[in-house]
Amino acid sequence: MFIVDSHCHLDALDYEKLHENVDAVVEKARLRGVRHLLNIGVTLSRFEKQCEMLAHLDNVSLACGVHPLDLDEEPYDHERLLALAAHSKVVAIGEIGLDYYYSSENKTLQQSIFAQQIQAANELNKPVIIHTRDAGDDTIALLRENRAEKCGGVIHCFTETMEFAEKALDLGFYISCSGIVTFKNAEDLREVIRQVPLDRLLVETDSPYLAPVPFRGKENQPAFTREVCEYVATLKGITPQEFAKVTTENFERLFKISVK
Repeated sequence: MFIVDSHCHLDALDYEKLHENVDAVVEKARLRGVRHLLNIGVTLSRFEKQCEMLAHLDNVSLACGVHPLDLDEEPYDHERLLALAAHSKVVAIGEIGLDYYYSSENKTLQQSIFAQQIQAANELNKPVIIHTRDAGDDTIALLRENRAEKCGGVIHCFTETMEFAEKALDLGFYISCSGIVTFKNAEDLREVIRQVPLDRLLVETDSPYLAPVPFRGKENQPAFTREVCEYVATLKGITPQEFAKVTTENFERLFKISVK
């Protein structure tokens, strides 16, 4: 199988106890059929370090953006984002969006920086990777207001309703399944994923977070994308090989790259 982990944070894994180095993480993934990874940025300074850490890995692409929960780490610099995101390994602007669950006191700031980063994505013609939590209506509204259908994108680690999914799909967006879909209490999410068209689905780990069953409670890693792929394939009534092929093709189409 050729599986793509469409969302991971390679710099956040445990390199003291669990992994020798990033090359070992990537090799563990390859041995389980996970052959391409998209590493996600959350601040611009961390992205610069990730560039150095991952530059030698041809099967790792990058996303550059400022996460709504990391706005206090450093002042937002739009021109710096544009410059960094122009890097040849960068295929998307992300992870960006809104999070009112953990941070509701700075909604206005979140919305402003989210909008600016959508505009950057349109300027660079690169899709956006969206984080949204307890902010569904505002997320859709800002995507529409800032013409996000021009750049396209994905709702990562999807946990929203079918109504939200339909609005995102209407904008041309993709829906990404994480390990959450395997959790015992996630039947509502599974029902949504059953209804999302195959040609709009991606799979991810969001590692080191949200390890799928049977690894729940442990640190997640890109190798575990295989469990997500196999589980969602069963939901969709096709083989894991077929689903891996479809989601790889979806990834290539969205991010305008070839990973074969």
